[in-house]
Amino acid sequence: MYVNSAYRHNSRLDYKDKTHPLEVGSCGTYRLITRPILPTHRPRGRLDYQLLYVAAGKAHFFFSGEERIVTAGNMVLYRPKEEQKYRYYGKDQTEVFWVHFTGNNVKNILRGYGIADTDRVVYTGTSPEYKRIFSQMIEELQLCRENYDEFLVLLLRQIFIMTQRRILHPSKGRCRYYEKELEAAVRYCQEHYNQEIQIDAFASSLGMSVSWFIRSFKELTGATPAQYIRAIRIANAQSLLETTAYNVTEIGSIVGYDDPLYFSRVFKKENGISPSEFRRRIWENHA
Repeated sequence: MYVNSAYRHNSRLDYKDKTHPLEVGSCGTYRLITRPILPTHRPRGRLDYQLLYVAAGKAHFFFSGEERIVTAGNMVLYRPKEEQKYRYYGKDQTEVFWVHFTGNNVKNILRGYGIADTDRVVYTGTSPEYKRIFSQMIEELQLCRENYDEFLVLLLRQIFIMTQRRILHPSKGRCRYYEKELEAAVRYCQEHYNQEIQIDAFASSLGMSVSWFIRSFKELTGATPAQYIRAIRIANAQSLLETTAYNVTEIGSIVGYDDPLYFSRVFKKENGISPSEFRRRIWENHA
């Protein structure tokens, strides 16, 4: 299982802040690889809010005793003192990002972004931008650079704004008509990301031009098909670099890059460091 998380002042204790309108307490991500199940149950909830983003696969949540399967592209919001019960299964290839936040004006802030007091599951789409923002929040909490607390709030508000836009401007017209087919295309990309995917074939099967298909795909996910596939490839490459002994060339081939030099260039463009440097830092942190 891949885990990357960070906590304010390195404390895992939940708390309620009454001095700031909004404050981020912790943030992290889980990606199940070999672990069969990861259950969580907090009967009395927490003192703060928790927002979970299902980036890949699906997760099993229980609300008032009833199970609800939440698929990729949705966020789940827990409020203070609400029972939290959910499970991730390895067979579902679940990847989840989460953030805990608190403050003296959170309820009104959420309302201002269109999130009602009764909302628990909000559809957001499977945009790589969400993963980037969550990853940046984790980094800010880990490094604690100047004014990191203010930057964390700005990043969290960015997530709220993106969610609000999805609520106010859901898929329209032709994209909405083809939404199930487009979601099937998204799932196909998730399952066959390391193969050459013919975008023109998808477009033709839906009776769309290639340009219309790409626009509709981006409206649904927040990324073009090429950007979406690249994000999946790089995320899986990161996981393989951390959890296996495959060399960089082998990992590039596994995730869909036959040219190791091109794989390294793409990886460095997305992460700022080469695959070898990424692995070295991971191993140093775990030493």
